Amino acid sequence: MSIDFDKALGVHADTLKLRAERTKILASNIANENTPGYQARDVDFAASLREAVAGQGGVPDGDAAELRYRVPNQASADGNTVELGVEQAAFSQNASDFQTSLSFINMKLKGLARVIEGQ
Repeated sequence: MSIDFDKALGVHADTLKLRAERTKILASNIANENTPGYQARDVDFAASLREAVAGQGGVPDGDAAELRYRVPNQASADGNTVELGVEQAAFSQNASDFQTSLSFINMKLKGLARVIEGQ
């Protein structure tokens, strides 16, 4: 009998993939803080996760249509919509959420190992 890791890990595997991709997108926003005309983008995490779990789509990548443009609180003269404080806060929160998702996967795998060992 084999283990189906998709069923065993549940939504946590998709969550981890989505958070990793969001990290890349937020890092790109931060890197382009001074690029004139750059439009900050982000993922609608809840909608993307629902689609991934329902099997309607995979995790969006940096060029995907699922990315949304971020509306700035203060418009800049050069058309750049990156607000460093907002992006850093989103990046930090995403990193914390990534760690939480990783912890859930780690606990699931430890539980599977105990079951396999018969404990």
